[in-house]
Amino acid sequence: MKLAMPLTYFGNPRDTADQVVGLEKAGLDQLWVAEPYGFDAVSLLGYLAAKTETVELGAGILNIYSRTPGALLQTAAGLDNVSGGRAILGLGASGPQVIEGFHGVAYDKPLTRTREIIALLRAGLRGERLQSDGLYKLPLPADQGTGLGKPLKLLNKPERPDTPLWVAALGDKNVAMTAEVADGWLPFQFLPDKARDVWGDAIDKGLAKRSSDLKPLEISAGGLLAITDDPDEAKRHRDTMRGLLALYVGGMGARGKNFYNDMAVKYGFEAEAKKIQDLYLDGHKRDAEAEVPEAWLEAGNLVGPESFVKERIAAFKEAGVTSLQVTPAFGTDAPAAISQVKEWLA
Repeated sequence: MKLAMPLTYFGNPRDTADQVVGLEKAGLDQLWVAEPYGFDAVSLLGYLAAKTETVELGAGILNIYSRTPGALLQTAAGLDNVSGGRAILGLGASGPQVIEGFHGVAYDKPLTRTREIIALLRAGLRGERLQSDGLYKLPLPADQGTGLGKPLKLLNKPERPDTPLWVAALGDKNVAMTAEVADGWLPFQFLPDKARDVWGDAIDKGLAKRSSDLKPLEISAGGLLAITDDPDEAKRHRDTMRGLLALYVGGMGARGKNFYNDMAVKYGFEAEAKKIQDLYLDGHKRDAEAEVPEAWLEAGNLVGPESFVKERIAAFKEAGVTSLQVTPAFGTDAPAAISQVKEWLA
Protein backbone atom coordinates (compact mmCIF):
# COMPACT_ATOMS: atom_id res chain seq x y z
CA MET A 1 0.00 0.00 0.00
CA LYS A 2 0.96 3.59 -0.58
CA LEU A 3 0.76 5.95 2.38
CA ALA A 4 -1.51 8.98 2.02
CA MET A 5 -3.05 11.70 4.15
CA PRO A 6 -5.56 14.51 3.74
CA LEU A 7 -4.29 18.04 4.27
CA THR A 8 -6.33 19.07 7.29
CA TYR A 9 -6.32 22.81 7.81
CA PHE A 10 -8.19 25.52 9.63
CA GLY A 11 -7.70 29.22 9.09
CA ASN A 12 -4.62 29.71 6.91
CA PRO A 13 -3.93 26.57 4.83
CA ARG A 14 -0.48 27.84 3.85
CA ASP A 15 0.74 27.26 7.40
CA THR A 16 -0.26 23.61 7.21
CA ALA A 17 0.98 23.19 3.65
CA ASP A 18 4.45 24.29 4.70
CA GLN A 19 4.66 21.15 6.87
CA VAL A 20 4.23 18.86 3.85
CA VAL A 21 7.94 18.93 2.97
CA GLY A 22 8.74 17.21 6.27
CA LEU A 23 5.97 14.66 5.71
CA GLU A 24 7.31 13.93 2.23
CA LYS A 25 10.76 13.28 3.67
CA ALA A 26 9.14 10.97 6.25
CA GLY A 27 7.77 8.79 3.44
CA LEU A 28 4.36 10.19 2.51
CA ASP A 29 3.32 8.99 -0.97
CA GLN A 30 0.08 10.91 -1.56
CA LEU A 31 -1.49 14.09 -0.26
CA TRP A 32 -5.17 14.94 -0.76
CA VAL A 33 -6.55 18.47 -0.61
CA ALA A 34 -10.28 18.95 -0.06
CA GLU A 35 -12.47 21.71 -1.42
CA PRO A 36 -15.79 22.01 0.43
CA TYR A 37 -16.59 25.74 0.58
CA GLY A 38 -13.33 27.17 1.86
CA PHE A 39 -10.33 28.12 -0.24
CA ASP A 40 -10.17 26.32 -3.57
CA ALA A 41 -8.03 23.18 -3.74
CA VAL A 42 -6.35 24.03 -7.03
CA SER A 43 -4.44 27.05 -5.75
CA LEU A 44 -3.11 25.10 -2.80
CA LEU A 45 -2.15 22.12 -4.97
CA GLY A 46 -0.18 24.41 -7.26
CA TYR A 47 1.58 25.86 -4.21
CA LEU A 48 2.39 22.36 -2.99
CA ALA A 49 3.66 21.30 -6.41
CA ALA A 50 6.35 23.96 -6.17
CA LYS A 51 7.40 22.97 -2.65
CA THR A 52 7.51 19.17 -3.03
CA GLU A 53 9.32 16.70 -5.25
CA THR A 54 7.90 13.19 -5.02
CA VAL A 55 4.54 13.15 -3.23
CA GLU A 56 1.49 12.65 -5.44
CA LEU A 57 -0.95 15.56 -5.16
CA GLY A 58 -4.65 14.75 -5.23
CA ALA A 59 -7.66 17.01 -5.44
CA GLY A 60 -9.93 15.31 -2.98
CA ILE A 61 -12.37 16.41 -4.28
CA LEU A 62 -13.40 18.92 -6.94
CA ASN A 63 -17.18 18.92 -7.32
CA ILE A 64 -18.60 18.19 -10.77
CA TYR A 65 -21.01 21.14 -10.82
CA SER A 66 -19.08 24.36 -10.30
CA ARG A 67 -16.57 23.84 -13.14
CA THR A 68 -17.27 22.96 -16.75
CA PRO A 69 -15.68 19.84 -18.28
CA GLY A 70 -13.32 22.15 -20.14
CA ALA A 71 -12.24 23.88 -16.94
CA LEU A 72 -11.70 20.53 -15.22
CA LEU A 73 -9.57 19.42 -18.16
CA GLN A 74 -7.47 22.57 -17.89
CA THR A 75 -7.06 21.93 -14.17
CA ALA A 76 -6.08 18.27 -14.55
CA ALA A 77 -3.54 19.02 -17.28
CA GLY A 78 -2.24 22.15 -15.58
CA LEU A 79 -1.67 20.54 -12.18
CA ASP A 80 -0.06 17.52 -13.78
CA ASN A 81 2.33 19.81 -15.64
CA VAL A 82 3.44 21.99 -12.73
CA SER A 83 3.87 18.91 -10.52
CA GLY A 84 5.85 16.99 -13.12
CA GLY A 85 3.28 14.24 -13.51
CA ARG A 86 2.22 13.88 -9.86
CA ALA A 87 -1.41 15.06 -10.05
CA ILE A 88 -4.52 13.04 -9.25
CA LEU A 89 -7.89 14.58 -10.07
CA GLY A 90 -10.50 13.55 -7.54
CA LEU A 91 -14.09 14.23 -8.58
CA GLY A 92 -17.38 14.01 -6.72
CA ALA A 93 -20.95 15.23 -6.55
CA SER A 94 -20.54 16.84 -3.12
CA GLY A 95 -24.04 17.49 -1.73
CA PRO A 96 -27.03 19.74 -2.38
CA GLN A 97 -26.23 21.96 0.61
CA VAL A 98 -22.95 23.04 -0.97
CA ILE A 99 -23.88 22.84 -4.66
CA GLU A 100 -27.19 24.69 -4.41
CA GLY A 101 -26.39 26.79 -1.35
CA PHE A 102 -22.85 27.95 -2.15
CA HIS A 103 -22.63 27.59 -5.94
CA GLY A 104 -26.26 28.23 -6.90
CA VAL A 105 -26.38 25.26 -9.28
CA ALA A 106 -29.13 22.63 -9.37
CA TYR A 107 -28.02 19.33 -7.86
CA ASP A 108 -29.14 17.01 -10.64
CA LYS A 109 -28.02 13.87 -12.50
CA PRO A 110 -24.76 13.32 -10.57
CA LEU A 111 -23.99 9.91 -12.11
CA THR A 112 -24.57 11.04 -15.69
CA ARG A 113 -22.48 14.16 -15.13
CA THR A 114 -19.61 12.21 -13.60
CA ARG A 115 -19.56 9.59 -16.35
CA GLU A 116 -19.64 12.20 -19.12
CA ILE A 117 -16.98 14.35 -17.46
CA ILE A 118 -14.61 11.38 -17.11
CA ALA A 119 -15.07 10.51 -20.79
CA LEU A 120 -14.43 14.11 -21.83
CA LEU A 121 -11.37 14.41 -19.57
CA ARG A 122 -9.87 11.23 -20.96
CA ALA A 123 -10.43 12.44 -24.53
CA GLY A 124 -9.00 15.86 -23.75
CA LEU A 125 -5.90 14.43 -22.06
CA ARG A 126 -5.28 12.36 -25.19
CA GLY A 127 -5.22 15.59 -27.17
CA GLU A 128 -8.64 15.15 -28.74
CA ARG A 129 -11.23 17.87 -29.30
CA LEU A 130 -13.99 18.15 -26.73
CA GLN A 131 -17.24 16.96 -28.26
CA SER A 132 -20.35 15.70 -26.51
CA ASP A 133 -24.03 15.32 -27.32
CA GLY A 134 -25.12 14.09 -23.90
CA LEU A 135 -26.02 16.08 -20.82
CA TYR A 136 -23.09 18.32 -21.74
CA LYS A 137 -23.36 19.85 -25.20
CA LEU A 138 -19.96 20.57 -26.70
CA PRO A 139 -19.86 22.66 -28.71
CA LEU A 140 -23.02 24.42 -27.59
CA PRO A 141 -25.80 24.03 -30.21
CA ALA A 142 -26.70 27.12 -32.22
CA ASP A 143 -30.18 27.31 -30.71
CA GLN A 144 -28.65 27.61 -27.24
CA GLY A 145 -26.06 30.25 -28.04
CA THR A 146 -24.57 32.27 -30.86
CA GLY A 147 -23.86 29.30 -33.10
CA LEU A 148 -20.19 30.25 -33.25
CA GLY A 149 -18.89 27.48 -30.98
CA LYS A 150 -16.61 24.84 -32.47
CA PRO A 151 -14.86 21.75 -31.08
CA LEU A 152 -11.57 22.71 -29.45
CA LYS A 153 -8.69 20.84 -27.85
CA LEU A 154 -6.11 21.91 -25.31
CA LEU A 155 -3.51 24.29 -26.69
CA ASN A 156 -0.81 22.63 -24.55
CA LYS A 157 0.34 19.02 -24.67
CA PRO A 158 -0.62 17.31 -21.39
CA GLU A 159 2.18 15.96 -19.22
CA ARG A 160 0.47 12.56 -19.29
CA PRO A 161 -2.38 11.29 -21.46
CA ASP A 162 -3.70 9.30 -18.50
CA THR A 163 -3.65 11.60 -15.47
CA PRO A 164 -5.50 9.52 -12.82
CA LEU A 165 -9.18 10.32 -12.36
CA TRP A 166 -10.67 9.27 -9.03
CA VAL A 167 -14.25 9.52 -7.78
CA ALA A 168 -15.69 9.98 -4.31
CA ALA A 169 -18.75 7.75 -4.13
CA LEU A 170 -21.01 6.12 -1.54
CA GLY A 171 -24.27 5.06 -3.19
CA ASP A 172 -24.44 1.69 -4.95
CA LYS A 173 -24.96 3.09 -8.46
CA ASN A 174 -22.21 5.66 -8.03
CA VAL A 175 -19.79 3.08 -6.63
CA ALA A 176 -20.57 0.70 -9.50
CA MET A 177 -19.96 3.50 -12.01
CA THR A 178 -16.70 4.38 -10.26
CA ALA A 179 -15.49 0.76 -10.39
CA GLU A 180 -16.36 0.69 -14.08
CA VAL A 181 -14.77 3.89 -15.40
CA ALA A 182 -12.55 5.60 -12.77
CA ASP A 183 -8.91 5.03 -11.90
CA GLY A 184 -9.59 5.19 -8.18
CA TRP A 185 -12.29 5.31 -5.53
CA LEU A 186 -12.44 7.68 -2.56
CA PRO A 187 -14.94 6.31 -0.02
CA PHE A 188 -15.79 8.31 3.10
CA GLN A 189 -15.55 6.85 6.63
CA PHE A 190 -14.62 3.45 5.24
CA LEU A 191 -15.02 0.55 7.68
CA PRO A 192 -12.80 -2.21 6.24
CA ASP A 193 -14.56 -5.03 8.10
CA LYS A 194 -17.96 -3.97 6.72
CA ALA A 195 -16.91 -2.73 3.26
CA ARG A 196 -17.60 -5.97 1.42
CA ASP A 197 -21.08 -6.25 2.92
CA VAL A 198 -21.94 -2.66 2.01
CA TRP A 199 -20.28 -2.17 -1.38
CA GLY A 200 -19.18 -5.63 -2.57
CA ASP A 201 -22.02 -6.18 -5.05
CA ALA A 202 -21.69 -2.66 -6.48
CA ILE A 203 -17.92 -3.03 -6.91
CA ASP A 204 -18.32 -6.41 -8.60
CA LYS A 205 -20.99 -5.03 -10.93
CA GLY A 206 -18.75 -2.16 -12.01
CA LEU A 207 -15.60 -4.24 -12.37
CA ALA A 208 -17.46 -6.67 -14.63
CA LYS A 209 -17.90 -3.80 -17.13
CA ARG A 210 -14.45 -2.27 -16.64
CA SER A 211 -12.37 -1.78 -19.77
CA SER A 212 -9.20 -3.85 -20.06
CA ASP A 213 -7.47 -0.62 -21.09
CA LEU A 214 -7.74 0.63 -17.50
CA LYS A 215 -5.41 -0.36 -14.69
CA PRO A 216 -6.84 -2.12 -11.60
CA LEU A 217 -9.10 0.08 -9.50
CA GLU A 218 -7.28 1.83 -6.66
CA ILE A 219 -8.88 2.67 -3.31
CA SER A 220 -7.74 5.28 -0.79
CA ALA A 221 -9.17 5.03 2.72
CA GLY A 222 -8.11 5.08 6.35
CA GLY A 223 -8.65 7.17 9.44
CA LEU A 224 -7.16 8.96 12.39
CA LEU A 225 -3.65 7.83 13.34
CA ALA A 226 -2.22 7.78 16.85
CA ILE A 227 0.19 5.12 18.11
CA THR A 228 -0.12 4.95 21.90
CA ASP A 229 -0.14 2.36 24.69
CA ASP A 230 -2.27 4.61 26.90
CA PRO A 231 -5.95 3.56 26.56
CA ASP A 232 -7.18 6.87 27.96
CA GLU A 233 -5.11 8.81 25.46
CA ALA A 234 -6.37 6.59 22.67
CA LYS A 235 -9.97 7.25 23.67
CA ARG A 236 -9.34 11.01 23.78
CA HIS A 237 -8.01 10.89 20.24
CA ARG A 238 -10.92 8.78 18.98
CA ASP A 239 -13.41 11.11 20.64
CA THR A 240 -12.13 13.98 18.48
CA MET A 241 -13.80 12.21 15.54
CA ARG A 242 -17.26 12.29 17.11
CA GLY A 243 -18.04 15.79 15.89
CA LEU A 244 -17.22 14.94 12.27
CA LEU A 245 -19.28 11.76 12.25
CA ALA A 246 -22.22 13.42 13.98
CA LEU A 247 -22.12 16.27 11.45
CA TYR A 248 -22.26 13.95 8.45
CA VAL A 249 -24.58 11.27 9.82
CA GLY A 250 -26.84 13.81 11.52
CA GLY A 251 -26.56 17.11 9.73
CA MET A 252 -25.79 16.51 6.06
CA GLY A 253 -29.30 16.50 4.67
CA ALA A 254 -32.85 16.14 5.87
CA ARG A 255 -34.40 13.05 7.40
CA GLY A 256 -34.60 10.37 4.74
CA LYS A 257 -32.22 12.29 2.43
CA ASN A 258 -28.76 11.82 3.86
CA PHE A 259 -26.18 9.61 2.08
CA TYR A 260 -24.03 9.32 5.20
CA ASN A 261 -26.92 8.33 7.44
CA ASP A 262 -27.83 5.62 4.95
CA MET A 263 -24.23 4.38 5.08
CA ALA A 264 -24.32 4.22 8.88
CA VAL A 265 -27.46 2.09 8.66
CA LYS A 266 -25.73 -0.28 6.23
CA TYR A 267 -22.82 -0.56 8.63
CA GLY A 268 -25.26 -1.94 11.18
CA PHE A 269 -25.75 1.21 13.26
CA GLU A 270 -29.41 1.84 12.36
CA ALA A 271 -30.63 2.78 15.83
CA GLU A 272 -27.62 4.98 16.51
CA ALA A 273 -27.93 6.69 13.12
CA LYS A 274 -31.54 7.66 13.84
CA LYS A 275 -30.66 9.01 17.30
CA ILE A 276 -27.73 11.00 15.92
CA GLN A 277 -29.84 12.56 13.19
CA ASP A 278 -32.80 13.36 15.42
CA LEU A 279 -30.59 14.98 18.04
CA TYR A 280 -28.48 16.87 15.53
CA LEU A 281 -31.40 18.28 13.56
CA ASP A 282 -33.11 19.27 16.80
CA GLY A 283 -30.07 21.33 17.75
CA HIS A 284 -28.53 18.97 20.32
CA LYS A 285 -25.14 18.51 18.64
CA ARG A 286 -23.22 17.42 21.75
CA ASP A 287 -25.80 14.78 22.56
CA ALA A 288 -25.61 13.59 18.95
CA GLU A 289 -21.83 13.24 19.22
CA ALA A 290 -22.24 11.10 22.34
CA GLU A 291 -24.35 8.63 20.35
CA VAL A 292 -21.59 7.90 17.80
CA PRO A 293 -20.80 4.18 18.38
CA GLU A 294 -17.45 3.45 20.01
CA ALA A 295 -17.21 0.37 17.79
CA TRP A 296 -17.27 2.61 14.69
CA LEU A 297 -14.58 4.88 16.11
CA GLU A 298 -12.35 1.91 16.91
CA ALA A 299 -12.75 0.00 13.67
CA GLY A 300 -12.51 3.01 11.38
CA ASN A 301 -9.37 4.55 12.86
CA LEU A 302 -5.79 3.53 13.57
CA VAL A 303 -5.57 4.58 17.21
CA GLY A 304 -4.00 2.45 19.92
CA PRO A 305 -0.89 0.35 20.57
CA GLU A 306 1.38 -0.83 17.78
CA SER A 307 -0.29 -4.25 17.59
CA PHE A 308 -3.74 -2.71 17.12
CA VAL A 309 -2.60 -0.21 14.48
CA LYS A 310 -0.89 -3.01 12.55
CA GLU A 311 -4.09 -5.07 12.78
CA ARG A 312 -6.10 -2.18 11.36
CA ILE A 313 -3.58 -1.70 8.54
CA ALA A 314 -3.99 -5.38 7.67
CA ALA A 315 -7.78 -4.99 7.71
CA PHE A 316 -7.66 -2.07 5.28
CA LYS A 317 -5.33 -3.99 3.00
CA GLU A 318 -7.58 -7.05 3.12
CA ALA A 319 -10.52 -4.81 2.13
CA GLY A 320 -8.72 -3.80 -1.06
CA VAL A 321 -7.30 -0.45 0.01
CA THR A 322 -4.24 0.39 -2.11
CA SER A 323 -3.53 3.78 -0.52
CA LEU A 324 -3.79 3.96 3.27
CA GLN A 325 -5.02 7.47 4.08
CA VAL A 326 -4.14 8.51 7.64
CA THR A 327 -4.62 11.71 9.62
CA PRO A 328 -2.04 12.07 12.41
CA ALA A 329 -3.89 13.06 15.58
CA PHE A 330 -3.58 16.64 16.81
CA GLY A 331 -0.72 17.08 19.23
CA THR A 332 1.22 14.05 18.00
CA ASP A 333 4.46 14.01 16.02
CA ALA A 334 3.09 13.70 12.48
CA PRO A 335 6.39 13.08 10.63
CA ALA A 336 7.37 10.42 13.18
CA ALA A 337 4.00 8.68 12.84
CA ILE A 338 4.17 8.79 9.04
CA SER A 339 7.72 7.40 9.12
CA GLN A 340 6.69 4.56 11.43
CA VAL A 341 3.67 3.51 9.36
CA LYS A 342 5.71 3.78 6.17
CA GLU A 343 8.19 1.34 7.71
CA TRP A 344 5.37 -1.09 8.52
CA LEU A 345 4.05 -0.87 4.97
CA ALA A 346 7.44 -1.58 3.42
